[in-house]
Amino acid sequence: MKKSKIFMDTVIDIEVVTRKSTDEAEAAIDRAFAAFRKVEQACSRFSPDSELMMACQQYEAPVPISPFLFEPLRFALEVAKRTNGKFDPAIGATMTAHGFDRHYLTGDIMHGPPSDSATYRDIMLNDRNRTLYLRKPLTIDLGAVAKGFAVDLASHELKRYEGFVVNAGGDLYAGGADENGDSWKIGIQHPIYEDGLIQTVGLSNEAVCTSGSYERRNAAKAGMHHMIAPITKQSPNEWISCSVIAPYAMMADAFATAVFLLGLERGKRLLEQLGLKGILITPHLYRLN
Repeated sequence: MKKSKIFMDTVIDIEVVTRKSTDEAEAAIDRAFAAFRKVEQACSRFSPDSELMMACQQYEAPVPISPFLFEPLRFALEVAKRTNGKFDPAIGATMTAHGFDRHYLTGDIMHGPPSDSATYRDIMLNDRNRTLYLRKPLTIDLGAVAKGFAVDLASHELKRYEGFVVNAGGDLYAGGADENGDSWKIGIQHPIYEDGLIQTVGLSNEAVCTSGSYERRNAAKAGMHHMIAPITKQSPNEWISCSVIAPYAMMADAFATAVFLLGLERGKRLLEQLGLKGILITPHLYRLN
């Protein structure tokens, strides 16, 4: 059974292999889609009424937040610490300044406080009270973790089935086996040829997520795309695409972006330290790790 819907600026494809009632499977798929809706409502930087943007309107005061915002933000901060700020969820104002500021459905432009000096160290979470505290005005961007988090929540709704795939525009989790009882064969998009694949991987109870400079570019600024280094405010271009395979989609999502931002040597070293597999592609060749 397959169904598709649009959330988080991408087409979400869900496929379930089951011998059980199709009504039950369809209900489970609908619950999986609902997870994307909840995460988008919580984490969107492009909606003024999202939980994230409403929380960013307050600083120097603790703000209670839901698990749908707290958990991906906590993981993003952990990755920021691991990379010493090369990956930084406080980059929202810089993203806006470079033109990545429009809601994908309405076209509305999202404004936020100019906060070029803000870093992840200005974002504080209280685990006991589940509150967010901002030390200064800033805009949080969770684009590198929210989709993976939603994939994981959706996958949780489908875990009782023999096999399933939750695919959010190439960021996906493959559970169990396909209809033939084999591991899922997942194609990695070619970064240059839109309709081509550069690699196929077999997955079972694993996620793969890709960050690439080809996905969203700023046509007015040569070399600029939607992955921007927090310190230089420029887009690194040592990689053209980074795909990471991990036990969970949020982990794969975040570290695919982190590896891209870290560049050739430090990016590969991070994957080795984490014990994760990756398909890392330079503008001229691809390397398998």
